[in-house]
Amino acid sequence: MAGISIWSLLLILAIVLLLFGTKKLRNIGGDLGGAIKNFKKSVGNEKSDKK
Repeated sequence: MAGISIWSLLLILAIVLLLFGTKKLRNIGGDLGGAIKNFKKSVGNEKSDKK
């Protein structure tokens, strides 16, 4: 069984860029980053509450 090669990943990236465009992907990345930051903050608060 072969894994995913770098060429396959580049092809997938090119198709995604064509479908969504760079501005939309930038917005999605920012939203995802904010969600992860809020998740980490809430997990940290939950741990400090238990102590």
